[in-house]
Amino acid sequence: MDPTPPHRAPARRAERKILMSLRRTPLTSTFAAATAIAAIGLLAACGASGSPEETAPEAVASEATAAEQTPSDILASTAWETTGATDEDGEAVALEDEDVAMFVGYAYFDADGTFTMYDLADAPKMQGDWTVDDAGTTRHIVAKDDAGAVQFERDSDIVTLTDSEFTYRVFPDPENTADYYDIIHTPTDHAEPAA
Repeated sequence: MDPTPPHRAPARRAERKILMSLRRTPLTSTFAAATAIAAIGLLAACGASGSPEETAPEAVASEATAAEQTPSDILASTAWETTGATDEDGEAVALEDEDVAMFVGYAYFDADGTFTMYDLADAPKMQGDWTVDDAGTTRHIVAKDDAGAVQFERDSDIVTLTDSEFTYRVFPDPENTADYYDIIHTPTDHAEPAA
């Protein structure tokens, strides 16, 4: 009886096949022998621990799901809170600074393409529609009033968009791109205020 665990059986069969072919074929070069030994070593390494948990379907599915998320999926996956700001030199800027204060608060980007934003005291700031380009480099918002009339549109360069950080860049003077602020957001469990 072969004591090989069932999940290692295919690897053991492959190892046996290689060994059997070595017995039938005269090895005339060191290269051929080394190749055969490397193949056996590779097979052994692939299942060395014999632990099925290492390649659990849930882990593989989770990795695949994370890799398949679009930038829009990531932005809509959580509520965001402004937690910092930096200037073009990477220096921290106070959230109360007049150049960044209007960008501070909580943001809720819904998967249906709508958004709402509130200040840190839960007062409504704006609402409307949003998109992120496929490359994840630009966020576009269309701010609307309660009746749905467009108030303004804004494109923001995205600096970072991951499941743990959303940072976009604002320019106080759109004609001068050398001076800017990066507005940093992190996920929050802060509930969206009731309308």
